[in-house]
Amino acid sequence: MGSFSIWHWLVVLLVVLLLFGSGKVSNLMGDFAKGIKSFKKNMAEEEDVSAEASADKPTGTISGPGAKTGTGTSQTTASHQG
Repeated sequence: MGSFSIWHWLVVLLVVLLLFGSGKVSNLMGDFAKGIKSFKKNMAEEEDVSAEASADKPTGTISGPGAKTGTGTSQTTASHQG
């Protein structure tokens, strides 16, 4: 009851071919194979040192609440306005 027989899989294959056509299915499988090959290639390559170095450094700073922005202007908050 839990497993499908060969006839179930043939019917599913027939429905897929009727819905998408054989050209789309073959293109889809080709794109899938290219994606897997690209993934394996990228996993096999050594990591880029420059990308690793830039990932360690933050690109900007975020000031905390009440910190001066450095522009000489003061910021007011809702609690100070009354």
